[in-house]
Amino acid sequence: MTQIFFYHNAAERIAAAVALIGKACLQKKSLLVYAPDAEVAGLLDRHLWMHPPGGFIPHVRSDSPLAAETPVLIADTLDADDLQSFSHNERLFNLSAEIPPGFARFTSVIEVVGQQDAERLAARERVRFYKDRGYEIKYFDLSEKH
Repeated sequence: MTQIFFYHNAAERIAAAVALIGKACLQKKSLLVYAPDAEVAGLLDRHLWMHPPGGFIPHVRSDSPLAAETPVLIADTLDADDLQSFSHNERLFNLSAEIPPGFARFTSVIEVVGQQDAERLAARERVRFYKDRGYEIKYFDLSEKH
């Protein structure tokens, strides 16, 4: 069963996601980031080019010809055809306010939640969805990280 991880209270949601993505890359884990909002996807892309300082995390958009060779994919859609073509099925980072389509295909889902009320409310709805379907959720409070 897919493991669900909620990293909540992130002062800067994208920066927190990038730090977690960086850790996964150090562990040689390939992953898919679901970011259907073009502004969020663009901001994530820019941050990945600058993290770590003086370096970058290798990433491309999911429709890139280099997708199969790149450890981090940014996807704006996760329809059934897309899911079949992705070999990155270990970790799914959700930067959407919605439940990511096909999430159960992944070994783990990582949800990164900021401190804004709208983000927190949407995250509570996702927690309820996962719990109602029997998924165990692990929580990590990012406000304790300085």
